[in-house]
Amino acid sequence: MLKKEWPKHSILAIAIVATWLKTYIVYKTSFSITIDNVLQEFILFINPLSMLLFIYGISLFFKSEKAKNRYLIAVAAITSIVLYGNVAFYRFFNDFITLPVLFQTENFGDLGSSAAASIFWTDLLYFADLAIILLAIKFISTKTGIAASTSVQRKAYYVLALAVLFFNLGLAEAERPQLLTRSFDREMLVKNLGMYNYHLYDIYIQSKSQAQRALADGSELVEANNYVRANQIDPSEDMKGIAEGRNLIVVTLESLQSFTINSEMNGQTITPFLNSLTEDEDTIYFENFYHQTGLGKTSDSEFLLENSLYPLSGGAVFFTHSGNTFNSMAESLSENGYSTNVQHANTKSFWNRDIMYESMNIDKFYDIESFEIGEGEAVNWGMKDIPFHEQSVEHMTEMQQPFYSRLLTLTNHHPFTLDEEDKLIDEYDSNSGTLNRYFQTSRYLDESIKVLFEELKEKGLYENSIIVMYGDHYGISENHNEAMTQYLGEEVTDFTSAELQKVPFFVHIPGYGEGYVDDEVGGQIDMRPTIMNLMGMDTSKDIQFGGDLFSEEHEEFVIFRDGRFVTDEVVYAGNVCYDKETGEPAEQELCAPYIERAFTELEYSESIINGDLLRFYDEEDGQLTTIPDVELEQ
Repeated sequence: MLKKEWPKHSILAIAIVATWLKTYIVYKTSFSITIDNVLQEFILFINPLSMLLFIYGISLFFKSEKAKNRYLIAVAAITSIVLYGNVAFYRFFNDFITLPVLFQTENFGDLGSSAAASIFWTDLLYFADLAIILLAIKFISTKTGIAASTSVQRKAYYVLALAVLFFNLGLAEAERPQLLTRSFDREMLVKNLGMYNYHLYDIYIQSKSQAQRALADGSELVEANNYVRANQIDPSEDMKGIAEGRNLIVVTLESLQSFTINSEMNGQTITPFLNSLTEDEDTIYFENFYHQTGLGKTSDSEFLLENSLYPLSGGAVFFTHSGNTFNSMAESLSENGYSTNVQHANTKSFWNRDIMYESMNIDKFYDIESFEIGEGEAVNWGMKDIPFHEQSVEHMTEMQQPFYSRLLTLTNHHPFTLDEEDKLIDEYDSNSGTLNRYFQTSRYLDESIKVLFEELKEKGLYENSIIVMYGDHYGISENHNEAMTQYLGEEVTDFTSAELQKVPFFVHIPGYGEGYVDDEVGGQIDMRPTIMNLMGMDTSKDIQFGGDLFSEEHEEFVIFRDGRFVTDEVVYAGNVCYDKETGEPAEQELCAPYIERAFTELEYSESIINGDLLRFYDEEDGQLTTIPDVELEQ
């Protein structure tokens, strides 16, 4: 023990400073938080302090020195776990944890391989403040006397804590007006409020969303529906019903981004079969198509496909609102004589699919129990894509026709590992093992799609089907920008990152004969209305935020879940407006008309989900079902 006697609350001060500085260091080293000026850097530096003052300060009420020290250790341990949990989550999802994610425990077992790839022995350093506090307790001698502070001292302390909090909030509001009303950007919340305050705010937001459903009476739907009707477009007459009566096969291309299409890696073609489809006379390929998923990743893309509603800003709809009423594409197809199903060689509870599929009125779910996984056919969380497609087509031969069958692939998933016999091209040679392996699993996915087409032809299902394929979300996050810079041969800026959110979208109609590459800017929100029109089904009464991509009225405006957006002329990312053609910053006025609209559209969609408002809506006549005095605009 050190001979010198330190002031009575020295250990408290050491705890606060140690956790504060550790948090700031973690901000700078473990998260890709964009800092544009000195004020933003200062806010980032001070934002952990107010919450740490509050929670550590509770120790001032303890009379026993031993109890006080135990409390400080407990707080340090909890804050370290919260911070490290976000670090591990960020490595995989490039985002921060929200409350609903913490309750998605059924997914944790299936995430084993991905999680293990994101944990390192050096992560013990994230608990450095805990070690410092323990050493301080052991070796620092404080002045003897009553451990508890006087009432006046405690009041003065918490006045200081409040002053720091309001100072932080004032700077944040000056730097980012309306910060707390635009909570879809979690990076912005963490950057301005701090990690610990962000989690408290998240608890408030999630509680509020639960209250919305309990208090909703249907009148909240009027404004959202009027917005949808005001922006509604007429679908393409030329493409209407072109696939009517055919089987509909939709394939989710796991983690496939558009930069792999018609591209090479060290002279090796990444997706030869999909490349050939872009030139196929029966295929329309959309080269400017973006994913719009949030924390729900693949499940969010499914939600977008089925409902043409945006996913939630925090958590996955599949978990948080699986009991809602939806007007899914599967339900509409079923009402028109289709048998409907999803095929996915994973456990049925992953992403809560078994429950959510019932809510979306999908007739049957072929989960992992429906497939025979032979030796060497297992990968990551389920079954390799080639045998999966072979058995999926076999299932189709037994289905009542016409059918709607949705296939979810698995192999091209983080951490992108393959058996040696499945590696059809070499690894890349960057500093990112994730990107290096990604090209190999993308190549395997491409080969599996070739097998799917061959199997459909062999089983006699090809000619009477329409095959739609789309990338569900990014595979390479912004954590690998250095490696992506090497591959692309240019620096990955906020503009480049937004453009990298492009995913493939193929519409393959055997016998069509007029295939082409379409440069229309669109997103996953547009899939439902596009497909439904191809199938000859009317969606004029449906509440959907997308539009038919083939329509001449389709607006080239794609909103990302985090508030970024893309049009045919501009890209809005990192609070900067970019010229889409040059990638250079443009006048902010060019993006201004879209910023408020993007926020409004996301808010309307979120209100529909949180309030479960579709339970009050009759899609057949476009009217509220419980409030006769209120009529929706037609």
